[in-house]
Amino acid sequence: MDENKNNKAKILIIVITAVILSAAAAAMGVLTMTGFFDKTDQTDSDKPEGVVGIIRDGWDPGIEVSDNDSSEQKKGTQIPGYSDVEMKEGDTTLNLSVGNPKENHVGLIATLKLEDGTVLFTSGLMKPGQGIDELPLSQTLEKGVYDAMVFYQCVSLNDANTRLNAAESRFKIIVK
Repeated sequence: MDENKNNKAKILIIVITAVILSAAAAAMGVLTMTGFFDKTDQTDSDKPEGVVGIIRDGWDPGIEVSDNDSSEQKKGTQIPGYSDVEMKEGDTTLNLSVGNPKENHVGLIATLKLEDGTVLFTSGLMKPGQGIDELPLSQTLEKGVYDAMVFYQCVSLNDANTRLNAAESRFKIIVK
């Protein structure tokens, strides 16, 4: 009789273990299929350090795409360029238009930073046709001339964590 109870207990333990292992395997399969393991934690250098401005629709950089442009030019991602900009010492915003031209087929995230790496502004995801014209700065600047750049990270419109190519546009900030 004791042997019969031991056999039933062993079978019960085996069945319970099989159910737990099956559930774990199913959970791993679902997590793998949804890309859970593909997402990596952000490092400190990946985290936005600036402040986010108000992204608006209908942004227009004034780039004209004519019908005479080659089809290869139309297919490429357009990135705005900049002339030098001026601002007053102590200003907390910069009048600089950053955005994603409506002709693009990718999302853009813009980061304004100084040559020394100081991040002054980081946007949220800008879809084609969206942009920001007045950037709230994370800090004020003293009088002087600063080498700066807007770093544009191209991302998939379906998943902002999927980085594509990147570009930068350099210019000077003149603080009076």
